[in-house]
Amino acid sequence: MTLMHRTRQGEIPRSVALAAESERVDPAILRDRVAAGKAVIPRNRKRREIRSVAIGEGLLTKVNANVGSSRDRADLALELEKMRVAVAAGADAVMDLSTGGPIDEIRRAILAECPVPVGTVPLYQAAADGNLRGKSWVELTEDDFFAGIEKQAEDGVDFMTVHCGVTREALDRLVREGRRLDIVSRGGSLLAEWMRYHGKENPFYERYDRLLAICREYDITLSLGDGLRPGCLADATDRAQVHELMTLGELTDRAWEKDVQVMIEGPGHVPMHQIAANMAIQKRLCHGAPFYVLGPLVTDIAPGYDHITSAIGGAIAAWNGADFLCYVTPSEHLRLPPVEDVREGVIATRIAAHAADIARGIPGAMDRDDRMADARRALDWKTQIELSIDPERARSWRGGSLPTVDEAVCTMCADLCAIKTSRKAIRNE
Repeated sequence: MTLMHRTRQGEIPRSVALAAESERVDPAILRDRVAAGKAVIPRNRKRREIRSVAIGEGLLTKVNANVGSSRDRADLALELEKMRVAVAAGADAVMDLSTGGPIDEIRRAILAECPVPVGTVPLYQAAADGNLRGKSWVELTEDDFFAGIEKQAEDGVDFMTVHCGVTREALDRLVREGRRLDIVSRGGSLLAEWMRYHGKENPFYERYDRLLAICREYDITLSLGDGLRPGCLADATDRAQVHELMTLGELTDRAWEKDVQVMIEGPGHVPMHQIAANMAIQKRLCHGAPFYVLGPLVTDIAPGYDHITSAIGGAIAAWNGADFLCYVTPSEHLRLPPVEDVREGVIATRIAAHAADIARGIPGAMDRDDRMADARRALDWKTQIELSIDPERARSWRGGSLPTVDEAVCTMCADLCAIKTSRKAIRNE
């Protein structure tokens, strides 16, 4: 039985109870949200004990970090280190997007060690396995695609991104309307090429019941991918994107009929004034299923700083209903991210998630901020550092810039410290 099936029978499984405790919500309320599809707790039934991470309605906004090799850079030790750094920085989930090198070995090593849910895009598995057999991408069969899914399911992957909504009709709409940047999703572009070459429908759409049967068997959370997401501001909220989303809403219903947990993936580049509408459309068309967004990035001109453009968009998106933010690193659009960029991306996205949780009035979300204010008033630097979202950096920067006269203040204001002055002026201290 899947987790969704068990909750629909009125049961409160251990994973639900643990997640409810972490979220500070009533376990029965979380059970009902999972049963209704409004929340998911990704965990493959073959996976060892991992952290119960609940994603969805009324819960803290969660953060995902992508790791994984490419055909230019494939290093198992490096990808494991990225995973460790991402988790240490506070990522709630990790996706292995490896496309080159020993991808089976990388995935299995991450699954063996990672304490949080692990996701993949199994389409890359099919491409890599086909390449080993001397097959080009377009020579792969439908069975090759599903073999990649089955292999990763057996390994224990907790959630999978599958681009089921890239249909022939959606592609026709994209072509008719026109786009400045066409398709920027790797999975979406590969499927479009395969469909055009064979003159056939997307096998993940046409054989969707086969996909659901695998997800049901292993209790995998299906993350319905946005293969036609906009890759620049000019393409945001166009017909192809919305048509794909409509299809994903229909596929969500079919997954729930089979007791399969579902998330919906959302747009990547969206101007600020369109973000709230995008969130509302998704929640309406997909019946409140958890929404997983990449960013969104609110400008296209900040390579090297896209963790910032993403954090701006992510905060607005989460405030307006997004449940799960995929991080963007400073390396986005430029290179495979090194370890430090992974850390920067997680921290930036956690800031966005936390800011949104405060705005949404999530119980307890602002407690830490209140304690930080008290520590600042007391000039209690030790507590300030402990409460910070990145204590390592705060400790390093404070320690490397101590005043020579008064260690109670910082080098920004020195003896003009506003807090010390206001103590005298207001509190007579």
